[in-house]
This record gives sequence, structure tokens and C-alpha cells, in this order.
Amino acid sequence: MFTGIVEELGTVAACQPTADGFDLSVNCKTVLDGSILGDSIAVNGVCLTVTALTDSQFTAGLAPETRQRTNLDSLTTGSPVNLERSVTPTTRMGGHFVQGHVDATGKIKSFTKDKDALWVAIEVPQTLMRYIVTKGYVTLDGTSLTVVDVGDDWFNVTLVSYTQSHIVMPTKAVGDAVNVEVDVLGKYVENLLKHNATTTTSAVDMDLLKENGYA
Repeated sequence: MFTGIVEELGTVAACQPTADGFDLSVNCKTVLDGSILGDSIAVNGVCLTVTALTDSQFTAGLAPETRQRTNLDSLTTGSPVNLERSVTPTTRMGGHFVQGHVDATGKIKSFTKDKDALWVAIEVPQTLMRYIVTKGYVTLDGTSLTVVDVGDDWFNVTLVSYTQSHIVMPTKAVGDAVNVEVDVLGKYVENLLKHNATTTTSAVDMDLLKENGYA
């Protein structure tokens, strides 16, 4: 679990196939503090397991599903990436509940300057739009952001100057891919509503309702 508050911008040292799969190595500093083999680190919002560590970098394996669903497969040596360690019991919840499980990649539709702020519009598959609401949370490349406006297949967010200097987004171009993770709470609510709509009240449920004066 993560909060979507980027701790550090790392730099890709290598992203290449191996005899057994595909490895991503990242040069960094902050997220190495306290990290051990097997820990989770979010790279551009993708939860990865640390498989090797040195004093200046970590390595993680990329599964075929990860490469297909996210933008990590497009990284090259020198690419900047957003990094965040998984939460601890004492972590400040500055963002929202982020799983590091990317739903899909979106595409940058536009950048618009607004004094020292930057508006970013993102185009996403329409199937995701039911989870994206005005003033709700969305995670872009691992950054917890607040949705401002929504359309049929797009939404926008605004980045204050501090955020702009601490995340990858402003270094990208229109048309570039971004990892999108919607707020998981919306998925749970949708699933519960579907379940309730397709099941009948059981005898046990009726007994409980009667005991509490509702039936």
C-alpha cells in the first residue's frame, strides 16, 4: 500500500531482458533508506518487489502483465521515474489509499499553464470513467492527485509549482503514456451494489432484520 506522495525522482539505470524474464534497475537514494530485499517500491505507480540492492540502486523484476498494462516497458536508461516506498504504521497519509496496481495507461491530452500552476488533461479508456469523479482521487504515475473536470473519456488535474518540481509528469510530452490507478473504494462500492442487486435476502438476513426491528 502507498499514499501517492512521491518521495524521490529516480533514474533508470537499466531496463532489459534477462535469462529468466525482465529486470528494471533504478538509481536512487531516499527510497533505499530502510529498504531490504522483498520490500515493495512503487515505480511510476507500479508496485514492484525489490530483488537486488546496492548503495545507490535497486532492481526489480517486471512480469509480462506489468509490461503490458503499464508504461514501464517504454523506459530507457536515463528515464526519470517517480518512487515511493510502501507505507508503515506511522506514515503520514498525505494522499490516499494507493495499491500500486495500475488499471490502464492513459494519454496526455494537453498541458495548460495557469500562472505557476499546470493543468494536465488525461485521456483514458471510457470504461474507467465511471470511477473518476470531480474532486475525487486518481493516481497518475504514482502521484495522488485531485480530479477537477471530467468528460466522456478524459479528465484533468492541476499541479502546483512544488508538485511540478518533484514528479515526472512535467517532463513528459503530449501523447505520452501515464499509468492510471483509480480509487479502489469506487470499485468496492460498485461490486457491492452489483452483488446486492443480483441476490435475494437469505433467511439468516431476514432473521437479523427482524431482530433489529427492520422486518
